Amino acid sequence: MSHLPAVSPLDLGFFSTLCSAGSLSAAARELGITTAAVSKHLSQMETRLGRQLLTRTTRRMNLTPEGELYLEHARRILGAIDDLREVMGGTEGTVGGSLRVNATLGFGRMHIAPLMSSFARQHPKLDLQLQLSVNPPPLTDDTFDVCIRFGLPPDARVVARRLAPNRRILCAAPGYLADAGTPKVPADLTRHRCIGIRQGEEAYGLWRLSQKRGRKMASEAVKTRSGLATNDGEIAVNWALDGHGIVMRAEWDVARYLTTGRLVQVLPDWDTPDADIYAVYPSRLQSAARVRLFVDHLMRGLQRSLR
Repeated sequence: MSHLPAVSPLDLGFFSTLCSAGSLSAAARELGITTAAVSKHLSQMETRLGRQLLTRTTRRMNLTPEGELYLEHARRILGAIDDLREVMGGTEGTVGGSLRVNATLGFGRMHIAPLMSSFARQHPKLDLQLQLSVNPPPLTDDTFDVCIRFGLPPDARVVARRLAPNRRILCAAPGYLADAGTPKVPADLTRHRCIGIRQGEEAYGLWRLSQKRGRKMASEAVKTRSGLATNDGEIAVNWALDGHGIVMRAEWDVARYLTTGRLVQVLPDWDTPDADIYAVYPSRLQSAARVRLFVDHLMRGLQRSLR
């Protein structure tokens, strides 16, 4: 009878951390060991398994097909171990294990990070990790336990809980509108400087607006032009504040400037596509207490911010 290679939770956790870090040196910093020690641990794992898990050069590493399979099962097993810890831990107030969260740069920094800080105080045995990115990871990516997204994901394989309403609005600095004029209808936007934001899979530079007229909904798609474009929403808002043009941005990001008058809403009678805020996570985690408690905490915190 052939002997199965030994697999330990230590190896599973090590490999998951290594893949999340993206490089041997980054994993070494996260684990608090040397890069040489990371390389040695990985080589020992591959020797025991009789399979190469990663192809690596001095600058990058890539998963082999066997590595992808190992990582998929590793994260599933580690999640099951965390679930077992919760069950055996007794009360929900003492949840442990790990929780990996992804959010967009601006919203994550301003709203999610502070809520994770307060959640960490309530659950000191929980290992919390937050990664901010310009574009959300694919829904099939198992790197994160909870992803914060704008708009309902079109995928039945994940659970999506609505955390808070959110609408995008068009706005510009009063000085810009004084010089360039205020748009009266969507078609007027083609004659204005519109600050571009390249994010996710949205069509760049195409703004979709709608307006209810009686029982019907009128919709228009406007191809905007821009002298300035970025993949960072905070930068785009700052450019609008500097008077460079009109920006379409979530109300969360511009509400304080609208209140003070530094920005003025443009075409207020027209609606933009919904962008409500959702917590998205794999269906296998919907019964995990650490996920449920965290999502409830986010919902309460974001609702307070709306008041």
